[in-house]
Amino acid sequence: MNRKELEKYITENYNTKAEFLWAKYPNYAIFRHNSNRKWFVLIMTISKEKLGLPECDIIDIMNVKCETIMINSFRAEKGIYAAYHMNKANWISVALDDSVSDKKVKMFVDMSFRLTAPKIKKGKIKENEIKNNLQ
Repeated sequence: MNRKELEKYITENYNTKAEFLWAKYPNYAIFRHNSNRKWFVLIMTISKEKLGLPECDIIDIMNVKCETIMINSFRAEKGIYAAYHMNKANWISVALDDSVSDKKVKMFVDMSFRLTAPKIKKGKIKENEIKNNLQ
């Protein structure tokens, strides 16, 4: 999946648009929840060296929040790295160079969205259950 396809997927499925926060890095895009404003995807163009690769080429990556218990197993796969410039205990970087399947890229976006979503309080859950039962 390339960057354009990823941005389209996120916009269409999560009703949010890319934000460009840094003048120094005009193509770094973040996507965040509309409610709590937490980021769930950061897309960047960086040097492969920053991922620990021996090459100096440029690559598009996305950073996503990940289930901590799964990070090491995911990082053993091609195209998935320790998060660049983020908390490596909770985030991973995913190459957007077709080394990771489109299906898996979407799965990572979905997981990150879920992990960064606002938490529903127990009282709110009960209230929602009552509303659903009345319908």
